[in-house]
Amino acid sequence: MTEPEPRPAPEEAGAHVADDVADDAADDAAESTGLPDLADDAEFEGALESVLLVVDTPIAEEQLAAVFEQPVKRVTSALHRLAARYTEAGSGIDLRRIGEGWRFYTRDRFAPFVEKLLLDGQRAKLTRAALETLAVIAYRQPVTRARIAAVRGVNVDGVIRTLVARGLIAETGTDADTGGLLYRTTELFLERLGLSSLNDLPPIAPLLPEVDAIDDV
Repeated sequence: MTEPEPRPAPEEAGAHVADDVADDAADDAAESTGLPDLADDAEFEGALESVLLVVDTPIAEEQLAAVFEQPVKRVTSALHRLAARYTEAGSGIDLRRIGEGWRFYTRDRFAPFVEKLLLDGQRAKLTRAALETLAVIAYRQPVTRARIAAVRGVNVDGVIRTLVARGLIAETGTDADTGGLLYRTTELFLERLGLSSLNDLPPIAPLLPEVDAIDDV
């Protein structure tokens, strides 16, 4: 005669039921959203890569955390792991933090091949006038068009339009005293120079005139 199996204690049975309910709820949540489970670090890193592949500008850790509904700390750790992995493997892809965000870039030593393909010898360089104007804005921002012109001693309307069109500078409000538009450099400016922030600019600002001492004209 077979002895009946012992029944679990009420507490143990309740724990099993609670676990089953939690598992069912998690499964239902995954099914309702249609999103993969990102509990595994490798899966999460793969998801990060998929998003980083399609961004045109650096994306902030906080924004990535919101996309994946994950803690910012976990996003940051995963990004650093990915960046280290690409570097250690000698990959042509470089994951870098520029300004306040992350983005994929071409590894520096392979950049000439990419430029050859995309530009085919038709690189559009900034003129000396544009570079000088960009330097004034970079070191004295935010600054008005009139003050830039006063520093350079020439009309800068055309140069300003060129720099705005290329995404290197942008309007950032108006001057409280004159009402003139103020200009600042952009994230793209930092990217082009390979800088993380404006604090990384070389200390040559003292060589420029004190813009604040120049009257608007």
